[in-house]
Formats: sequence, structure tokens, C-alpha cells
Amino acid sequence: MLGWFAFLWFSPGPAPYHYRLVEEGGIDKFSKLGLDAWPDLGISKQEIIVDGVDEPVAVGYLARRGNTKPVMLAWENYTGEPVVFVNNKLSELTLLAPAIAKHVPKDAVILAWWDTSRQIQLLTGLETVFTSHLSGPLVAPSLWRPRIEAIDKYEREFWGSTASAEEKGKFQRFAVALSSEPTEGAAILRELTGGREAYVVVHVSDLYKLGLMSPDRIGVAYKDFPLKGGDVHGLSAMVKRWLLDNNYTSQTVHGLSEENARAYFLTDDKSKDTLLAQMLPMTTSVPLDFKAVKLVHKEGGYWVYKIPSAQPSNT
Repeated sequence: MLGWFAFLWFSPGPAPYHYRLVEEGGIDKFSKLGLDAWPDLGISKQEIIVDGVDEPVAVGYLARRGNTKPVMLAWENYTGEPVVFVNNKLSELTLLAPAIAKHVPKDAVILAWWDTSRQIQLLTGLETVFTSHLSGPLVAPSLWRPRIEAIDKYEREFWGSTASAEEKGKFQRFAVALSSEPTEGAAILRELTGGREAYVVVHVSDLYKLGLMSPDRIGVAYKDFPLKGGDVHGLSAMVKRWLLDNNYTSQTVHGLSEENARAYFLTDDKSKDTLLAQMLPMTTSVPLDFKAVKLVHKEGGYWVYKIPSAQPSNT
């Protein structure tokens, strides 16, 4: 892939990629996705094509109900650096959604990163604070930075994004909450949900996205490691060595597939004390004992918390 990175570095212009429809149909045509519980969804498979590259650099599965705008449900990146979306496990999402639908009251509201929010709304019908495809922060290789405005324009046009200034402002505020110390962050979450019964869903990959969006507030790095036949102990040793060699302060690991896992690292002491870092299974956090928000469910890389109506002491 080095060739296309170099080519794009010296070629500012339009978005360096485009979506290419491969096939579309009902869930029966995409039985491997495991969407039997949502028979009314329409699915389309899209490849991400970069000019001058023979093979797609990623593939995504989009879902929609009727004439609604599409939602990215599953994404698989074939390059060594995240492109457009961060890899996710649809199998985790399809287990999470029924649990949320069963246990979250119908009149409650849910906070989550905008892409997770749209997935939850599609699969549960519950109300989420964020409903639009907000695009940001743009997940792109560093050498695509000269084309970031073109990428943003292309993404908004492809997804038909019509987010209001108010929704964008609330999402910025959500990022501030996640990157604040826990007491302050939880107070902002309550502010965003207007005092209603509310829940917040986070995923370990939100660390990477928050680090892109607010690098001055939280320092995040990542590295992919081979699982080598499911050798968890060997993986743990490699991750710990990488943490020590780079003077990182905390880490967590999430499996991408049977062959690979991604480790997320916090790069300084301030970052490990943020709300998001304390909500996730870092080596410097204890989610079960966390009091700023209350853990109510976990599914793979997803962690679901209830937002207290008043701020308890986090001691």
C-alpha cells in the first residue's frame, strides 16, 4: 500500500477514494452478517476504492430501513492504518442491541459516539441524542491530510448528512465530557440529556476517535498485534513491552479477529484520569467500582452505563 500513500501525498485534489457498490438486498442475501432479528433491513455492500490501487482498501456493510438514510453497520479495513471508519465486530453489536432494547426504558435517551448512536437507533428504535452522520473526526491516514476538506465534503454528500449546528455543538460537548475528569464529565452528560433517564454507551475504539478529535485533552496511541493461535499470554507480554518501551501510562486490548488484536494506549498521566479512560477496561481503571456513572452492561468492546440523576462521590 506504500505506493498509493506516496502518490496521494504529492497529489492534492478531490477525495482520494470512493465507495463502490458491490451488491445489495435483504438480510437473506447477507446471511453471514447475523441480522435475522431485523428482517426489514436493506443491506448494501460497499468497497472503498482508491485510484491506482487494484484491490479495495476496505469494505463496509450499510443498512437502512425503507427510505431512511443508510447506517454503517460493519467495517473491515485491509490496510495497516484506520481508513474512514474504525474496525468493529458486528457480532458484538447484534448482541448489544437486543440487551439495550430489553433493559433500557422506552422513554430513556442514549448517548454514544455518533456512529454507535446511529447503529443503536436503527437496531433498537430507542431515542439517541445523536442521529446524523457527523463524519468527524475524519479517520484518515496521515498522508491524506492535504485532502481533508475534500474528504469531508465527499463523506457528507455520500451519507446525505444534514446535521444541524445544534447537533454538532452537542457532539463537541460530548467529546469534552469524555475527555474531562469524571465528576465534570458526568455533569456534562446530564446536561446533554436534559435531566431525563439516560444511558451512555462507549466502545474501546472511542479512545482512538476521541484522541483524534481532542489530542490536547487526551493522548492516545494504538498498535495491532498478532494473536498467534490465540496465545493470550504471549499477546499480553508483547503489549506490556510496547507500553514500557514507549513510556505509555495505561492500555487496553480489543480483539479485531481470530488472528489480530488492537491495543490502545494512553500516553500520559492526565489521559488516564479522563471520564472515558475510567469507563473502559484500562490497566488503570476499575469499571465495576466506578461511581461517576454506573455500569449496567458489557458486550465485547461495548460498555453501557447509567447516568445518575445527581453526581455521586467517586470514591
